[in-house]
Amino acid sequence: MMKLEMIQPEIIPGFDVLKWKQETQERIYRETEGMTGEEVRDYLRKGSERFEKKMARYRAEMKKGTC
Repeated sequence: MMKLEMIQPEIIPGFDVLKWKQETQERIYRETEGMTGEEVRDYLRKGSERFEKKMARYRAEMKKGTC
């Protein structure tokens, strides 16, 4: 069985995660309004790819100790 490492998230003073979540949901709704199911899947896939690239860069920086 693989053990997952628990990472303590950084606390950012003044950051309201619920407000951020709601704003993000509203933005996605506006950007996908009127799209077909296929277009929404493509939109989400592209967003996921951008996120994965960003995370790969972050992980590389963490390994180097520059972050």
